[in-house]
Amino acid sequence: MKKISDREFIRIAELALDRIPDEIMEYVRNVAITVEDWPSPDLLEALDLPADEPLLGVYTGTALPDRSLTWPALYPDTIILFKEPLLEICRDRLELEEEIEITIVHEIAHYFGIDEERLIELGYG
Repeated sequence: MKKISDREFIRIAELALDRIPDEIMEYVRNVAITVEDWPSPDLLEALDLPADEPLLGVYTGTALPDRSLTWPALYPDTIILFKEPLLEICRDRLELEEEIEITIVHEIAHYFGIDEERLIELGYG
């Protein structure tokens, strides 16, 4: 897909976010969604991913099942969308919106404590 401005990408991401059912979103609390152009080499290394594997998004924070009531997080959990890898795999705007939605849902699943193996079993791997 051709290059688009950060502003347009964020607008498309907002449309994708609006399509996620309220039944899911009503349980998501204190999670920021941000956009970066590319994942850093350090992040790819920490996730044990090769540099040439596209990373579309990542969840950072403490999953709900791992939280403690006596030790609340100081900062919000974050879902980071990686703009350039998303643009590289999408042919058009509609596909981009759909892929962003899938990526956000995938990362929200990590927020709920669902791991990669289970996501693959559910068809979201």
